[in-house]
Amino acid sequence: MKKHTTTRTLSWILGASACVAAVTLAAGCGGRGYAGMDRAMMPAPSPTMGDVAPEVQHNTESYDRIRENPFIAVSDDPLSTFSIDVDTASYSNVRRFIEQGQLPPADAVRVEELINYFRYDYAAPDGADPFSVTAETGPCPWDPKHRLVHIGLKGQEIEAGQLPPRNLTFLLDVSGSMSNPDKLPLLKAGLALLVEQLSARDRVAIVVYAGAAGRVLEPTPGSDKDRILAALNGLQAGGSTAGGEGIKLAYATARENFVKGGINRVILATDGDFNVGVSSRGALERLIEEEREGGVFLTVLGLGTGNLKDSQMEALADKGNGNYAYIDSIHEARKVLVEEAGSTLVTIAKDVKLQVEFNPAQVEAFRLIGYENRVMRHQDFADDTKDAGEIGAGHTVTAIYEVVPAGSGEVAGAVAPLKYQEGATATKEVPAAVSGELLTFKVRYKQPTGDVSKELVFPVTDGGEQALANTSNNFRFSAAVAGFGMMLRGSKHAGDLTWPQVIELATDARGEDRGGYRTGFLQLAKTAAAMSGKGPSARR
Repeated sequence: MKKHTTTRTLSWILGASACVAAVTLAAGCGGRGYAGMDRAMMPAPSPTMGDVAPEVQHNTESYDRIRENPFIAVSDDPLSTFSIDVDTASYSNVRRFIEQGQLPPADAVRVEELINYFRYDYAAPDGADPFSVTAETGPCPWDPKHRLVHIGLKGQEIEAGQLPPRNLTFLLDVSGSMSNPDKLPLLKAGLALLVEQLSARDRVAIVVYAGAAGRVLEPTPGSDKDRILAALNGLQAGGSTAGGEGIKLAYATARENFVKGGINRVILATDGDFNVGVSSRGALERLIEEEREGGVFLTVLGLGTGNLKDSQMEALADKGNGNYAYIDSIHEARKVLVEEAGSTLVTIAKDVKLQVEFNPAQVEAFRLIGYENRVMRHQDFADDTKDAGEIGAGHTVTAIYEVVPAGSGEVAGAVAPLKYQEGATATKEVPAAVSGELLTFKVRYKQPTGDVSKELVFPVTDGGEQALANTSNNFRFSAAVAGFGMMLRGSKHAGDLTWPQVIELATDARGEDRGGYRTGFLQLAKTAAAMSGKGPSARR
């Protein structure tokens, strides 16, 4: 019966959504997992799918400037402090560009989101803390004189049957810019997949916004799927965008139906264009911050091309203790809303921060790869009033440092000698400096409903001069993805890396490829290599 219901729902919602089948398969499935799915298995577009003509749009997509993290001399500053990031939007957005035949803008490439799009086989937590911590060192593929330090966190898994009750409010943009097939029609098909996973314990409400905001579905038990799907199917795009007013109504709806100990979340889906409503982005962010303190978190789903306000959507998700994903296909919708429903919706630790202290006896300089907009002041690490990222159930979070060994003479300190104090140098009088430790990293986190953080401390020693081939699949595949991102950005730190090296490294480290996502990455890298033509110098 369950299989029959799912099939019925998919075919029905696809038939009511303009050209979804064409959108999801336009570039093939290889880049999105489900690599073996046949086009013939997808329903043909319905003749009724053209009720709303897509708007002719100019490209108004916007991305914040990313200035890559530089190498920092340990003599200047031995500390690195940042908030974790579990967003994945950059990877699927980059995939969209490449599959449409163009390399992405450099500022659309957030390397940490590319790395964290993939799941890694870290050990599950076995203690009182809700996540495990892993560290590994090894050679740097793009500079043999350097080392990489790979840090991984793994959130505890929660079985579907153990999920707490869900109080979900869908906040859906139905403005005119959402009429294209890869926007509202695709969104309706994706949310239908999520609805199929709900039970009588769950509640769903739907709020829409365009020229005005309105509630089109009162809180409804998840078991009443026909009613929920009928409300979704009735949505049509048209009008201007009043995102701020819609957010106010969505949060009010979520508060009215708040489930203590449950999942209370607003799921905002839009192409990112907020041009009417709350008067400023600052006011909108303050509203979202206030609501998160009351236990209602925010997930943001971006859709479509030509109008994506990427930086604003990322900022809203960050302020709302949530995550930001970009939906470019029905397969990505399934990944985010079904396969990873726990990590997308269930927060197991909040305000998670990392601080790394490098040993000057071992390290001359370091560079954090990615996380440029997550870097924090060092004093913010122990300040429990400072917001940081969240970990969802089953999430893996990965960070990579590129390290210049001590004594190489490559990176001179940028700070002139000080008059009143000596530089940060290791001495024999400091036992830790001569311990052989490469670094010590600390993690701080709070329980989902807590206000006081807990600190975990982990010293790391270098594993020695083992060959790259002897490192773990986790280490090599994440390094390949980092290299892929640096190549797309035309990074000056990419060294002598070439596209064939990226592809070979990822191929050898593919491991167990559940869902085909790593195979999809390989195809994406091959396509980007063919498009670039000149290897690492193509984007410089």
